[in-house]
Amino acid sequence: MTKPTTPSNDRAPAETAGAVVVTRLSDTPIVSAGATSGYGPIFNAGVIHHDGRFHLFARGVRESYRRNPGAGARFLDYISDVLVFTSTDGRSYEFQQVLAKSSPEGVHCYEDPRVQRVETPEGERIVMSYTNLPPPESGKPWRLGVHRLLYANGQFRLNHDSGTVIGPEGYPDKDGVLCNLRDGRVALIHRIHPNIQLALFDSLDQLWGSSSAYWDDHMRHLPEHTILTPSRGALGIGAGAPPLQTPDGLLLFFHEREASGQYTLRVALLDDTTGRVKAELPEPIMRPALSWECSGDVDAVIFVQGAVDRPDGSIYLTYGAADRHVGAATVEMAPVLAALRAA
Repeated sequence: MTKPTTPSNDRAPAETAGAVVVTRLSDTPIVSAGATSGYGPIFNAGVIHHDGRFHLFARGVRESYRRNPGAGARFLDYISDVLVFTSTDGRSYEFQQVLAKSSPEGVHCYEDPRVQRVETPEGERIVMSYTNLPPPESGKPWRLGVHRLLYANGQFRLNHDSGTVIGPEGYPDKDGVLCNLRDGRVALIHRIHPNIQLALFDSLDQLWGSSSAYWDDHMRHLPEHTILTPSRGALGIGAGAPPLQTPDGLLLFFHEREASGQYTLRVALLDDTTGRVKAELPEPIMRPALSWECSGDVDAVIFVQGAVDRPDGSIYLTYGAADRHVGAATVEMAPVLAALRAA
């Protein structure tokens, strides 16, 4: 069982934004830095509930990394893999496996995995999206990577033949999440800094095979594909968890980096016929508050990447904290939708 390694005298606060109350499940991380041999920071985790268990897909940084004493990147030898942890209750997680391991022959570095269900004519597919970070010496920008996942005997594995890079070549693109619109089309929500954009495809296969011509046209008309922009003074936004289907539309939790550098959690409602924004709450619903959320490798970060709607009407959220740990929280769906209707 994963044991928190960060002592804390914090008490988990319930955060209130109007009628929306976000409640942390614990005053300590659900998965802490150093919880798995060979890894330091473990954070920015997507989650899916499947086969009676929560499966947490976290970014694990190899423990050999170090701070850069000079100019350039903040850290050196900063390589991350995708680690999987499982839980029956969403509170107590056990390490299961290294799902995807970075290598010079494959993906140089996996960052910020999200896992989502996508409906296709052949049935449901489970897809992992992530940031594909190339070697620093390549001079190339980060891109969106995607893999189909297979499931058997209680665990997920990569469909290795399915791995590919999507999005516009030559542009730094990240924070990609997938969902279906009402007519079955596949929506890719992604981030060309500092905004959030929408790309639509007739099928998952069309997304996988999207051509440079498609993305060149997308970039030429980027303002038309932009669905969310930062609030006044903020530095940027990006999709958090894959959108949840609700009676009112698609519920998107996303992060915003404020002028101070602090990362907060915000929420918007998307039209499930077009993917465009129907409503957006004007204020964050969650901010860094506990010591392990406020102090770490990158201070003052709440970075939500996983959302699971539960039969009791609550939404289970997983988030990265200060680029070191994974936390969990819940929020009731009904007040969130009511607040968005009134926004």
